[in-house]
Amino acid sequence: MLFRSIFLACAAIVLGVPAVPTAVHSQELSFDAYLQLLIARARAEGVSEPTIRRMTSGLTPNMRVIELDQAQPGTPSASGYPPIAPYLARHVDRARINGGRDAFASSRSLTRSIEQQYGVPGEIIIAIWGHETNYGSYTGDFDLSRSLATLAWEGRRRDLFATEWVDLLKIADRGFPRSTMVGSWAGAFGNPQFLPSVYLRLAVDGDGDGNADIWNSRADTLHSIANYFRDAGWRSGQPWGVRASVPANLDRAAIESKLTSPVCPRVHERHSQWKTVAEWRSLGVQPQKFLADDVMVSFFQPDGPGNPAWLLTANYRVILEYNCSNYYAMSVGLLADEINP
Repeated sequence: MLFRSIFLACAAIVLGVPAVPTAVHSQELSFDAYLQLLIARARAEGVSEPTIRRMTSGLTPNMRVIELDQAQPGTPSASGYPPIAPYLARHVDRARINGGRDAFASSRSLTRSIEQQYGVPGEIIIAIWGHETNYGSYTGDFDLSRSLATLAWEGRRRDLFATEWVDLLKIADRGFPRSTMVGSWAGAFGNPQFLPSVYLRLAVDGDGDGNADIWNSRADTLHSIANYFRDAGWRSGQPWGVRASVPANLDRAAIESKLTSPVCPRVHERHSQWKTVAEWRSLGVQPQKFLADDVMVSFFQPDGPGNPAWLLTANYRVILEYNCSNYYAMSVGLLADEINP
């Protein structure tokens, strides 16, 4: 087994293989042997030797990262979902609202220019920042090279994390020290908690100093979040959703969606069919804030009849692109509403 592991690693180096074989499981390779496969791919994709050396020096697997990954919750049971109200109470609390209002007020000229450039409301951008890192107060302290290499070696989501590790080295190759490259156990980093692949694609130098510094620069952070939302299809001039009043006789079976989403199906199955606001009004569902009659929206009453309900626009789906969870997306939208009421 050891000979086979060394042979695979050496073959990858000699041949310059750019991809890590997905059929190889962590049980078949030592961490050091698997790391050589990652290094071969990074080298083949143009990462410099000095960067490879400093980002892999002393690298060992982080067993705590594996424990955290294996503890991730699975698919919700058929009995249903946890209620959303307690989650919202914890994540849209007075401290986070006040922190968001302070950040919004101190960034107003910046968010105005960002809104003009990207079409994304400043309060949404600030709410993402608040939800991800409590306005930059905690961005994580895991060595990203170690975490991502560990997750790739573990193998549960090997393709994802092998790519993210190589992309991390591409970022480091721009001159960022390894001491800067820290973040969450799952590889997200900086104020907006981008994965390396997202950083390479969407991070923005908002202050014009030549670096997209999402660790220390508020301008770069907020520009980058806005760029993410624009790329995901944010529609300027539309809210993410509005509260709705619901008639007691609403036929819920008739409005259930018959479509299965190709991504995050358990998230999207909780939303109704898409209808225009005018069609919802005809069914007795009334938005509590203005929405034009021709806007397409879906109905969402997560905790069931008698509890709060919303009409969600396509912009809600953009928030889900950031984190595919109704709990997350609702808390971001409601926090934004509180930040700029």
